[in-house]
Amino acid sequence: MRAVIQRVLQAKVEVDNQMVGRIDKGLLVYLSVGGGDTEKDAEFMADKLVNLRIFADDAGKMNRSVIDVGGSILLVSNFTLHGDCRKGRRPGFDAAADPQLAQQLYEKTIELVAGKGIAVEKGVFGGYMHVTSTNDGPLTFMLDSSRLF
Repeated sequence: MRAVIQRVLQAKVEVDNQMVGRIDKGLLVYLSVGGGDTEKDAEFMADKLVNLRIFADDAGKMNRSVIDVGGSILLVSNFTLHGDCRKGRRPGFDAAADPQLAQQLYEKTIELVAGKGIAVEKGVFGGYMHVTSTNDGPLTFMLDSSRLF
């Protein structure tokens, strides 16, 4: 699994002009499932998302997690994170999981994050979405459950 994580002051996702997810302070996470991913990858990702210390403490150091600050997570599926742009001019998506597996592991990740006491909002899997956010920092991180980066 791959994720792009943004610390935000607010974020929302709309589908067909209808808001389907909205958070205030927390994390906007774009999540992609790879072809070889399993529930272990979802467990790794959920644990990292809720415990990653990227919020400032009283001294201004990044030392608090989304749990510590009482934040929320907006989790949006985004298979393009597995896009390969190294060759040619059009990305290839061979590394992305088939939609059935991807949806299963996306939903499992949401379930695991919520199980850790975090309020989770989500987009529509496979839907065409409009995502709006106000980045805080901006702070943006990439995460890969295979530890490629």
